[in-house]
Amino acid sequence: MRLGELVQGVDALKTSADLAVEVTSLAYDSRRVQQGTLFFAIPGEKADGHEFIVPALKAGAVAVVSERAAPEELATRWVRVTRIRRALATVARTFYGDPNSRLKLIGVTGTNGKTTTSYLLQSILQAAGISSGLFGTIEHRFADRTLPALNTTPESLDLLSYFAELVAAGGQAAVMEASSHALAQERIWGFRFSAAVFTNLTRDHLDYHKDFESYFKAKRRLFEGLGGTAPELAVINADDPWSARLLDLTYPRRITYGLKPDAEVKVRHFAQSQAGLEAVLGVPDGKLEVKSPLVGRVNLYNILAATATALGMEIAADKIQAGIQSLASVPGRFERVDGRQPFLVVVDYAHTDDALRNVLATARELTRGKLIVVFGCGGDRDRTKRPLMGEAAGSLADLAVLTSDNPRSEDPLLIMNDALVGLQRAGRPYLAEADRETAIRKALESAREGDVVVLAGKGHETYQVLKDRTIPFDDREVVRRILRDIGFGQAEANERETKSARR
Repeated sequence: MRLGELVQGVDALKTSADLAVEVTSLAYDSRRVQQGTLFFAIPGEKADGHEFIVPALKAGAVAVVSERAAPEELATRWVRVTRIRRALATVARTFYGDPNSRLKLIGVTGTNGKTTTSYLLQSILQAAGISSGLFGTIEHRFADRTLPALNTTPESLDLLSYFAELVAAGGQAAVMEASSHALAQERIWGFRFSAAVFTNLTRDHLDYHKDFESYFKAKRRLFEGLGGTAPELAVINADDPWSARLLDLTYPRRITYGLKPDAEVKVRHFAQSQAGLEAVLGVPDGKLEVKSPLVGRVNLYNILAATATALGMEIAADKIQAGIQSLASVPGRFERVDGRQPFLVVVDYAHTDDALRNVLATARELTRGKLIVVFGCGGDRDRTKRPLMGEAAGSLADLAVLTSDNPRSEDPLLIMNDALVGLQRAGRPYLAEADRETAIRKALESAREGDVVVLAGKGHETYQVLKDRTIPFDDREVVRRILRDIGFGQAEANERETKSARR
């Protein structure tokens, strides 16, 4: 495709480059440049794409797109734009034949619940016979491919290339988590959403957004339409205090959900156990009975959000029921770890004070003994939430074990000291152990029949980010190993070893 065709519609275009030159690929990473690539120089948080322009040109890039003025020596190979990410999305949409327009795209945003709600929605779509992709915090699944997620919401170029593959494979829909970073940075500029879902808004990412108002405005952009129209369907958690400022927007259709009686999709009856939950939901046309292997009240909101979205998209009730029931678990989201121990062990991604409170409140309802939590706070992130997380853990658990969680460039002990302020304020029993595996071991060794142990913070992650390196670390695998060490699950382990030997 010629450069001139690709840059049509790009804001404030200024170029002296040859518009007739043929472009065979797009890239914002110089390592992906090949002969015929159009290279986008994007200033990032960790690296500036402008520093890689020369290597990109040497690798075969035919032109550079940038917000900056062209250096004199590169004037004939330069396209200057007003907003680089808007330009990237516009050009990529044209390059890939606008696959977004051939998919029912569902965007899920909010502080908590995005991942599980997205998994539930894809499960419902599958039950309804609608081929779909899933793009989020844990992984990107599309066209029989599964890729690990580097960002919750990838750059527009990556998403549109994935969408193109999905459409080519017969895909009809896509569910994606829309992070506040991606919304603020316009990574999904011009995307058209069939439905947008708001889960909630609580303290998180204030190191990036600086204040709650800016954080909310980033989320609101999904419902306003980023460079395009508002979503066809808005699905909003009516219980959240921020929802009023989303409900005042105009949408073709909208539906609310929540635990309060004025929500359009709400709970009439709810029962739970360590095996899952059952609920009777009030819906606009009457009631809907659902069963789910997902554990805990925290998942009730996720089920409400997914149900409301599916109803708004006119998916049949029996398909909604089947989709909810068939999702056995979501990696790292109130995920049970079973080593044949007489107490419940749960791994969860909760890394904000509100998420931690919700998870512990859910765990408390399942506890027949004492509630134990292992938690930490991430380094190079919002420090203001650390004492709040400490207070949440200390006030809601019978024993809190404070430890390390991706300290990054910070000293783990200094991070723990920030959380310790809130932990001590709660005035309940606690332990402090910087080594995460040792902390988990102490928690498991103290557990007895009927107790619940919650490992919060890392969830699905399989690594620990330290100052100078990243090491393998999966809370779930660590739990299984420790449980075997202390005498649980040995028969199961022996059985697995026997089967492996037979192979």
